[in-house]
Amino acid sequence: MMDQQAGGKVVPDVLELIPALRAYARSLCKNAVDADDLVQDTLVKALGNINKFEEGTRLRAWLFTIMRNTFFTSVKVRTREAPAGEDCVSSTPISPATQEWFVRGKELMAAVDRLPPHYREMLILVVMLGESYETAATICDCAIGTVKSRVNRARQMVIEDLGVDAL
Repeated sequence: MMDQQAGGKVVPDVLELIPALRAYARSLCKNAVDADDLVQDTLVKALGNINKFEEGTRLRAWLFTIMRNTFFTSVKVRTREAPAGEDCVSSTPISPATQEWFVRGKELMAAVDRLPPHYREMLILVVMLGESYETAATICDCAIGTVKSRVNRARQMVIEDLGVDAL
């Protein structure tokens, strides 16, 4: 276990991982505000329990595991509650972007969002965030073969969803 002095050495490393945490949170939440809240909750939990971080293990995997568990816990809570609709007028952009790359990016992310959650999660972790199969398996508590299979199937589903023109 880590003592408080060593915990101070980890905090700068945690700060460097915030962009990766935000990207993973966005893949889980699909809503920027909820993703930012999830990152904040994850950081609060991680820093509150920094003494439980074992030196020599991967901080990134530890934080992603905290985030994943926090997200699934919040999903259980949200299923019992009825939040306001996500199609609120205040979240609609005033002038949509017209750049082709932006449109194609939106199409790609929409295809990724349509994936079943277990495929989407693996695709985001391995392909978009660059995690190794081993790390993704650790984060999601499953076998490496399962990760590889889900990533491959997710890629194929996205390609089929986008159609031949996407290639």
